[in-house]
Amino acid sequence: VQLVESGGGLVQPGGSLRLSCAASGSIFSINAMGWYRQAPGKERELVAAITNGGSTAYADSVKGRFTISRDNDKNTVYLQMNSLKPEDTAVYYCHAYIYADSGWVDYWGKGTLVTVSS
Repeated sequence: VQLVESGGGLVQPGGSLRLSCAASGSIFSINAMGWYRQAPGKERELVAAITNGGSTAYADSVKGRFTISRDNDKNTVYLQMNSLKPEDTAVYYCHAYIYADSGWVDYWGKGTLVTVSS
Protein backbone atom coordinates (compact mmCIF):
# COMPACT_ATOMS: atom_id res chain seq x y z
CA VAL A 1 0.00 0.00 0.00
CA GLN A 2 1.24 3.46 -0.79
CA LEU A 3 -0.11 6.99 -0.70
CA VAL A 4 1.02 9.41 -3.39
CA GLU A 5 0.41 13.14 -3.02
CA SER A 6 0.38 15.73 -5.77
CA GLY A 7 -0.56 19.37 -6.25
CA GLY A 8 1.89 21.25 -4.08
CA GLY A 9 3.87 24.23 -5.27
CA LEU A 10 4.48 27.95 -4.96
CA VAL A 11 1.48 30.27 -4.75
CA GLN A 12 1.01 33.93 -3.87
CA PRO A 13 -0.88 34.98 -0.75
CA GLY A 14 -4.60 34.88 -1.43
CA GLY A 15 -4.18 32.20 -4.06
CA SER A 16 -5.46 28.63 -4.24
CA LEU A 17 -4.06 25.14 -4.58
CA ARG A 18 -5.64 21.70 -4.71
CA LEU A 19 -3.82 18.74 -3.23
CA SER A 20 -4.61 15.15 -4.18
CA CYS A 21 -3.62 11.89 -2.54
CA ALA A 22 -4.27 8.49 -4.10
CA ALA A 23 -3.99 5.24 -2.18
CA SER A 24 -2.99 2.15 -4.13
CA GLY A 25 -2.11 -1.46 -3.46
CA SER A 26 -3.91 -4.39 -1.91
CA ILE A 27 -6.59 -2.39 -0.10
CA PHE A 28 -9.70 -3.95 1.38
CA SER A 29 -11.12 -0.87 3.06
CA ILE A 30 -10.21 2.72 3.98
CA ASN A 31 -11.56 4.40 7.07
CA ALA A 32 -10.44 7.95 7.83
CA MET A 33 -8.30 9.95 5.42
CA GLY A 34 -6.73 13.29 6.11
CA TRP A 35 -4.08 15.90 5.65
CA TYR A 36 -1.42 16.96 8.11
CA ARG A 37 1.25 19.61 7.72
CA GLN A 38 4.61 20.39 9.21
CA ALA A 39 6.20 23.80 8.99
CA PRO A 40 9.94 24.33 9.59
CA GLY A 41 10.72 24.09 13.28
CA LYS A 42 7.19 23.04 14.20
CA GLU A 43 5.45 19.78 14.99
CA ARG A 44 3.22 18.02 12.53
CA GLU A 45 -0.40 19.11 12.94
CA LEU A 46 -3.76 17.94 11.67
CA VAL A 47 -5.19 20.16 8.93
CA ALA A 48 -8.35 18.28 7.96
CA ALA A 49 -9.80 14.80 8.09
CA ILE A 50 -12.73 12.96 6.53
CA THR A 51 -14.35 9.65 7.38
CA ASN A 52 -15.56 7.12 4.83
CA GLY A 53 -19.04 8.39 5.60
CA GLY A 54 -18.12 11.95 4.71
CA SER A 55 -17.89 13.54 8.15
CA THR A 56 -15.19 16.20 8.27
CA ALA A 57 -13.03 17.99 10.80
CA TYR A 58 -10.75 21.00 10.38
CA ALA A 59 -8.07 22.82 12.29
CA ASP A 60 -9.37 26.18 13.47
CA SER A 61 -6.67 27.93 11.45
CA VAL A 62 -8.06 26.64 8.13
CA LYS A 63 -11.81 26.62 8.73
CA GLY A 64 -13.65 28.50 6.01
CA ARG A 65 -10.62 28.44 3.71
CA PHE A 66 -9.83 24.75 3.16
CA THR A 67 -12.18 21.98 2.07
CA ILE A 68 -11.46 18.26 2.30
CA SER A 69 -13.24 15.73 0.11
CA ARG A 70 -12.75 12.16 -1.05
CA ASP A 71 -13.64 9.84 -3.88
CA ASN A 72 -14.10 6.39 -2.38
CA ASP A 73 -14.20 4.71 -5.79
CA LYS A 74 -10.74 6.11 -6.56
CA ASN A 75 -9.34 5.78 -3.01
CA THR A 76 -8.41 9.45 -3.28
CA VAL A 77 -8.61 12.36 -0.89
CA TYR A 78 -8.42 16.02 -1.89
CA LEU A 79 -7.67 19.27 -0.11
CA GLN A 80 -8.89 22.45 -1.74
CA MET A 81 -6.97 25.36 -0.23
CA ASN A 82 -8.23 28.89 -0.84
CA SER A 83 -7.19 32.29 0.51
CA LEU A 84 -3.76 30.92 1.27
CA LYS A 85 -1.58 32.73 3.77
CA PRO A 86 2.20 32.69 4.28
CA GLU A 87 1.63 30.79 7.52
CA ASP A 88 0.14 27.92 5.49
CA THR A 89 3.63 27.23 4.14
CA ALA A 90 4.55 23.68 5.11
CA VAL A 91 5.05 20.15 3.88
CA TYR A 92 1.61 18.59 3.61
CA TYR A 93 1.27 14.88 4.35
CA CYS A 94 -1.57 12.60 3.40
CA HIS A 95 -2.75 10.04 5.96
CA ALA A 96 -5.11 7.11 5.66
CA TYR A 97 -6.24 4.35 8.01
CA ILE A 98 -6.34 1.33 5.74
CA TYR A 99 -7.33 -2.32 6.08
CA ALA A 100 -4.90 -4.27 3.94
CA ASP A 101 -3.06 -7.60 4.16
CA SER A 102 -1.55 -6.58 7.52
CA GLY A 103 -4.86 -5.56 9.03
CA TRP A 104 -5.71 -1.97 9.99
CA VAL A 105 -2.62 0.23 9.61
CA ASP A 106 -1.86 3.97 9.49
CA TYR A 107 -0.27 4.91 6.18
CA TRP A 108 1.48 8.16 5.28
CA GLY A 109 2.50 9.79 2.05
CA LYS A 110 5.97 11.25 1.55
CA GLY A 111 4.67 14.81 1.60
CA THR A 112 4.25 17.67 -0.84
CA LEU A 113 5.63 21.16 -0.25
CA VAL A 114 3.30 24.14 -0.28
CA THR A 115 4.96 27.55 -0.28
CA VAL A 116 2.88 30.70 0.04
CA SER A 117 4.96 33.73 -0.80
CA SER A 118 4.94 36.83 -2.93
